[in-house]
Amino acid sequence: MKRIPTDGGNPLVHNPFGALSSDGLPLARPVPEAGAGSGAGPVPVVKAKVKNRGRVDIVRQTAGRGGKTVTVVKNFVGIGLPEKERLAKAMQKACGTGGTVKDGQIEIQGDQREQVARILTEANFRPVFAGGW
Repeated sequence: MKRIPTDGGNPLVHNPFGALSSDGLPLARPVPEAGAGSGAGPVPVVKAKVKNRGRVDIVRQTAGRGGKTVTVVKNFVGIGLPEKERLAKAMQKACGTGGTVKDGQIEIQGDQREQVARILTEANFRPVFAGGW
């Protein structure tokens, strides 16, 4: 059986990157210093345009609900049930009321159209108040 020395022995000299070289690679672009160059100041940061995820209708309903008002969000295109449930949860928390996802629509208790529209706008939807109320 061969013993391994514990006194430190020879230092590790094998470097797996030692044989690599930068010959033939392009040079890195220099980073402009603040205030240098054309004198225009720092380079402005351009935000990517956020894609609009489509129109959704916000309707206030009372019919068939025992006189109770419910805010219904419908006509979602291209999102699944898990995302609708996350949106409904955010709406419930912001409005301080209950709600559910039923038949592909989000239902929030009470007349909460303004808060619901704000949450949908933050999620890049285009909310439209429908129903004429």
